[in-house]
Amino acid sequence: MELWKSIPFACILLPLGSAAMTSVLKGKFARRWVCIVLTIVTVLNAILTVIMSRTGGYYTYMMGHFPAPWGNELRAGQLEAITGFFFALIMLLSFIGGLKKIEEHILHDKQSLYCIMILLLTAALMAQVYTNDIFTAYVFLEIMTISACSLITARTKGRTLVAATRYMIMNLVGSGLFLLGIILLYDLTGHLLMSNAKEAVAALHASGEYHQPLTVVVAVITIGLAIKSALFPFHTWVPDAYSYSTPTSSAVLSSLVSKGYIFLLLKIYYRVIGLDVIADTGVLNVLFVFALVGMIMGSLSAIRQSDIRRMIAFSSVAQIGYIYMGMGLGTDEGMMAAVFHIFAHSVCKSMLFLAAGGLADASGNSKQFRDLRGAGYRSPIAGVAFTIGALSMVGFPFLGGFSSKVNFAMAAMGAGDVRMTLTLIVLAISTALNTVYFIKTVITLYRKPLDNVVYPVERGQRGFCFNCALICFSVVNIVLGLFSQPLVQLITSGLATFG
Repeated sequence: MELWKSIPFACILLPLGSAAMTSVLKGKFARRWVCIVLTIVTVLNAILTVIMSRTGGYYTYMMGHFPAPWGNELRAGQLEAITGFFFALIMLLSFIGGLKKIEEHILHDKQSLYCIMILLLTAALMAQVYTNDIFTAYVFLEIMTISACSLITARTKGRTLVAATRYMIMNLVGSGLFLLGIILLYDLTGHLLMSNAKEAVAALHASGEYHQPLTVVVAVITIGLAIKSALFPFHTWVPDAYSYSTPTSSAVLSSLVSKGYIFLLLKIYYRVIGLDVIADTGVLNVLFVFALVGMIMGSLSAIRQSDIRRMIAFSSVAQIGYIYMGMGLGTDEGMMAAVFHIFAHSVCKSMLFLAAGGLADASGNSKQFRDLRGAGYRSPIAGVAFTIGALSMVGFPFLGGFSSKVNFAMAAMGAGDVRMTLTLIVLAISTALNTVYFIKTVITLYRKPLDNVVYPVERGQRGFCFNCALICFSVVNIVLGLFSQPLVQLITSGLATFG
């Protein structure tokens, strides 16, 4: 076997093993080590993306000495490679961009523990992307949940403890439902490897046996992961969890953790159950309805906020609705649009949370809109980055969000039934609502400050790493808008072999 085929295993093992090593490091040495590990994982995923885009198809990597179906295995294809690359890149930039606030918000003796959680979360994300075993996915799903909760509580304030408690309660409910679905699926099929389970499910579906238990399996797995990814109305934990964490934690939670759960759900639909079986259960219609409602309600909630971080958090609820709407269409174009939006929204949301932190620093550490007037001048790079992210979310041409909305509109027109009409109408309404609260925020950032209020400009300057991360995020966002077609083709070909 060629050495490069070990890349998926290395991307999981490297951060997992490095987490143990980080426990003996202190302060800046732990942070530097995390940056090195995340950089290596990003480069490895980039190499695999290039190789898979040239060779096409997919391959499996045997774990241990026992082949399938007795042993465990990883699976890598075009879609897994590009997803792993985006997840690793966003994790790296989010960590670098929030380095200064990690030093300020987290006690010195707890910073190495925070770095450990970042590495464990990275390993869990890579495992969700590459594993071909559904129980292994569950194990790393729990690691991801615990790590994410730890990232919230890292900032030792009373409000973060409340937010972490709500997050843990909701996510444990989701985990319990997901585990119940795995147990029922194993009872029906006798397999945990995804490809073998799909063969057994296809045979059951063709024979008509166990139709109701199979529908229950699909329902509980979908509900469990929908809760964990904050699909409306399971989003109540989002505002506090995103608003009171450190900037790195907010960026990672909003852009990566929720998307990791959604990618796992996509993998189960394609590789474990099969899209034809999923369509017969009717679960896609239910997702479609809740997604449309979430797109509206999330935006309406965002409009009512007076805190910039809570506004961004509620915006995430609407954007999660976009992804589930694409999945709910049940077409290849809809799935492609959903995956593209996972990438576009992940890049944009991390940038918005990091930029909002810089703008708040330049405004007396206040997140209230009344205090953010003129913050775009006091922290210029954060102001420009936030503006780019806001325009992308609105759907301004040449940015990643515009390409996403075009993809959704094209997918809706390809559906050809009542879903086309509903999608286009809700897409237009949601875009209008996005414009209201994002453009209002951008205008606020460049308005004249209140009289007799002076904020120290130097508070908005977080240094080279912060500025570099925002610039990189902005460049990626623009690239997604200007050169979206190659990525669309890569996603399309990846989905063709995903099952």
